[in-house]
Amino acid sequence: MADIKKLAEELVNLTVKEVTELAGVLKDEYGIEPAAAAVAVAAPAGAATEEAAAQTEFDVILKSAGGSKLAIVKLVKEMTGVGLKEAKELVDKAPAPIKEKISKEEAEALKSQLEEAGAEVELK
Repeated sequence: MADIKKLAEELVNLTVKEVTELAGVLKDEYGIEPAAAAVAVAAPAGAATEEAAAQTEFDVILKSAGGSKLAIVKLVKEMTGVGLKEAKELVDKAPAPIKEKISKEEAEALKSQLEEAGAEVELK
């Protein structure tokens, strides 16, 4: 059992080059075609984290209007360019997206304005 764990640990720690070499050996010497799982082994554990850090588009989600609903409705109206009725409906159905697929800077600015007015906001 210890040998199996050691082998598994070695496989997980292979570099992309080493995985490619292993796939070649398995194919040439043993006739085993490489499976898609071999590619997954090659992906470093931090790849998903790096992808999230490189996110370029953000959604501003209004989680709740807080105590000053009227001020939030006015802000949402200004931010989105919708009418007063539509802005109120957006605020009433929180959690709801206020703006989608915008730059990080714009998203953070909108979040800051909404939070200053008392809203609870999330960026995704």
